[in-house]
Amino acid sequence: MTENNFPNIAPGQGKCTLVGAGPGDPELLTLKALKAIQTATVLFVDDLVSKEIVAFAQPGARVVYVGKRGGCKSTPQAFIEKLMVIAAREGDNVVRLKGGDPFIFGRGGEEVEHLRAAGIEVAIINGITSGLAAVTSLGVPLTHREHAHGVVFITGHAKPGAGATDWRSLAITARDARLTLVIYMGVSGAQRIQQELLEGLSPDTPIAIVQHVSLPSQRHSVATLGTLVTTIAREGLGSPSVIVVGDVIRGVAAAVGSASGQGIRAA
Repeated sequence: MTENNFPNIAPGQGKCTLVGAGPGDPELLTLKALKAIQTATVLFVDDLVSKEIVAFAQPGARVVYVGKRGGCKSTPQAFIEKLMVIAAREGDNVVRLKGGDPFIFGRGGEEVEHLRAAGIEVAIINGITSGLAAVTSLGVPLTHREHAHGVVFITGHAKPGAGATDWRSLAITARDARLTLVIYMGVSGAQRIQQELLEGLSPDTPIAIVQHVSLPSQRHSVATLGTLVTTIAREGLGSPSVIVVGDVIRGVAAAVGSASGQGIRAA
């Protein structure tokens, strides 16, 4: 995006802050995020941000919902970026409020590039990503000295036209390097993901599917990679969900029975 995209807008003193709202629970906001929300004059808010978090905005602040959710009608990204530039140039203190973290599948990198190209000052405030909050709610870690030497965050919903993820190669790497896989937006593509991961991982590899992470409506099921698709169907799990694959799940699997596949309400 260049200056010529907005020839009729005079540069002002506004700025834009990309704020991670976390997975949904307002108590998981950082103090810095809370301060940014409370001082914003205009907020551009994603669908996955809870109403309790939006309620922290100051009276009189303009709240614009620019919903973006996989499989649903979404506000075009280019239009969101244009709105942010216009508001900042009009002198507003702009907050772009995103679920999770802006830089983990939040398209924050694209927005920073466009805003800086338009001469807009940009700040970023991190949020707790749902992949971390999901396993924390189950009482297990993402890494463990005995079970997982690293973690991979990966999307199950790639950009249209982009090359498909090689899940088979990823499975082999995860097995050999002892990695936890955290799959965002993977429910709709679960059949292909399961099929290809099974080419490198055992069907008995423990998994967890966590829906509505950190919210009162959170549900989760603990199962095995070999039963991923049937578990999702049986328990009626849908988006937004996080799928976690790896031995770190054995801790919670031992408590509830990895073969049971029961949907369990998490605290």
